Amino acid sequence: MTGRVRERLPDGVVNGARQAARGWGWLTADLRMCPALVIVGAQRCGTTTLYRLLSEHPSVVRPTMSKGIGYFDVNYSRGSRWYRGHFPIALAASVRRRGDHGPLTFESSGYYCYHPLAGRRLGDDLPGVRLVMMVRDPVERAYSAYKHETARGFETETFERALELEPQRLVGEVERILAEPGYESHHHRHHSYVARGEYADQIVRLREAVGRDHVYVMDADYFFADPRREYAALTDWLGMPRSEPTRIEHWNARPGSPMASEVRERLVAHFAPHDEALAALTGRSPSWR
Repeated sequence: MTGRVRERLPDGVVNGARQAARGWGWLTADLRMCPALVIVGAQRCGTTTLYRLLSEHPSVVRPTMSKGIGYFDVNYSRGSRWYRGHFPIALAASVRRRGDHGPLTFESSGYYCYHPLAGRRLGDDLPGVRLVMMVRDPVERAYSAYKHETARGFETETFERALELEPQRLVGEVERILAEPGYESHHHRHHSYVARGEYADQIVRLREAVGRDHVYVMDADYFFADPRREYAALTDWLGMPRSEPTRIEHWNARPGSPMASEVRERLVAHFAPHDEALAALTGRSPSWR
């Protein structure tokens, strides 16, 4: 519904309404909920589908304005009141809840798991928060991310050329983000096709930030193969009652031409040790292996 409204209204009206809502959120921040759960990514791994399923749960209330807030990565300088203003007012949420548990609120920002400072910030600012990280075949994820960034105008190279350029584009970017916390790296955010699929290092960083038992890794390919079973396992981990989704679709998928076989073979070989490390961390062989 929100998407349809944005399509029909002039940009100025939409932007004005968004600014007014954020201003009201900032003024009433002390009355608002803090998220107990954050979907931290990974980008192009089914997070939109999971976000919609959780939004339907009777014990959950979604953010008031958008799925992804991007506070702990690129908007951290805006401050905690700005962030808190994106969530429901606690009293209204308690009246509106439909189940015996909760209410619980959450958000989903796909850059959090990859941003080198986001995990630490989440742990510091939201003690006890639970993080969900979705993973999928990193070869498919890389190509999906490339198509996504191309459609958004952030990529103009061919996929093969973008892969060749990635090491050069990323050199020194993590170090600069760590040294200058306010720095936003365009290349790190939009051109990390291979690096974002090296999941194990990201999971280790998140566990160190919030605690091993507070990070849940969901294999997107297992999830889409049997979504009700995988979704039930997640709600059990969250301590929420099970809830049967009304429908499950692969939202936000982006079709395109097939990947060149030689490129695929090269990426499969690259990701092999990273996939082994992922299996060791989660105790479950990745579906794509």
